[in-house]
Amino acid sequence: LLKRKRNQYHRQIARVFETQFLETRETQPELVAYHYTESGLGAQAIVYWQRAGERAVQHSAHAEAISHLTKGLEGLQRLPETPERIQHELLLLIALGIPLQATKGIGALEVETTYTRALELCRRIGETPLFFSVMVGLATVHLVRAEYHETRALAEQLLQRAREVDVPFFLVGAHGLLGIALYFLG
Repeated sequence: LLKRKRNQYHRQIARVFETQFLETRETQPELVAYHYTESGLGAQAIVYWQRAGERAVQHSAHAEAISHLTKGLEGLQRLPETPERIQHELLLLIALGIPLQATKGIGALEVETTYTRALELCRRIGETPLFFSVMVGLATVHLVRAEYHETRALAEQLLQRAREVDVPFFLVGAHGLLGIALYFLG
């Protein structure tokens, strides 16, 4: 088939999944994502790649989750940089951290790279609730590697931000992480 015609068929299939096969759309979002990707409609595909990745994580299918979430991130690279794109990237990176930890190990370079990029995006858009998740993930990477000074520095930043927003849950988590770092530092 000509590429234009093939893209059109993929677009039609994706829309049929979305509108007429709701159960398939919910249980196999990777099918919809694949067809949107192949049709050239990457923006629509990203949402489904994320759903597919999160669904795979729920079923402890970590290799599949990494594959789906990575495809979503690859699709984002072709889109212009907008606040929505940055938000999608941040959510995909946070979702990717969990299966990477499960398959590569908490202290793996891939996990650190993922959380470092997510932290950069959090700071850029001023995202506070997700900031705590990302900082804890990154601090845990350093803690597992026995890089206690880095863990302490991140925990202190986390505690400062927790005090600024004055959310008890964040304050408890930040104090706990700082306490662990200080315990290992002696």
